Amino acid sequence: MSIRLFVTGGTFDKEYNELDGSLVFQDSHVKEMLALGRCRMPVKVRTLMMVDSLEMSDAERQVILQNCRSCEEERIVVTHGTDTMEVTAGLLGAEIADKTVVLVGAMIPYTFGSSDGLFNLGAAVAFAQTLPHGVYVAMNGRVFPYDKVRKNRRIGEFEETD
Repeated sequence: MSIRLFVTGGTFDKEYNELDGSLVFQDSHVKEMLALGRCRMPVKVRTLMMVDSLEMSDAERQVILQNCRSCEEERIVVTHGTDTMEVTAGLLGAEIADKTVVLVGAMIPYTFGSSDGLFNLGAAVAFAQTLPHGVYVAMNGRVFPYDKVRKNRRIGEFEETD
């Protein structure tokens, strides 16, 4: 068994631009994070895009869907920005029933050193191996079904909905 990991951007891969103070994308840090976490599970990483989820288009969500559908692996992790993660999860959940897909993000960029991203990525890899087919969101040690999750912007955490 191996896991397919699709990179789509989000806070995971943002870096601080010292010239203007903005957060920008350069390269994905996912392979480095897997190595740092001493991941021994075979993971095939593919970057689909590097976008902030607030700027992700419906067409880009379709790219994620098509890649999840067409890859040979049944176990998939998708890195994603947290602001619209539940939107993408909803699209995937309505369309994919024969694979396990886990969307994961970070609230703090990996390059900041105090990021939750490394922990979240490790949890997502574990959840992808153990959960039954379906689409899920994994954040901060918790996992949620795609249709029962939202980002609580007031407290900066994901929570289960009814």
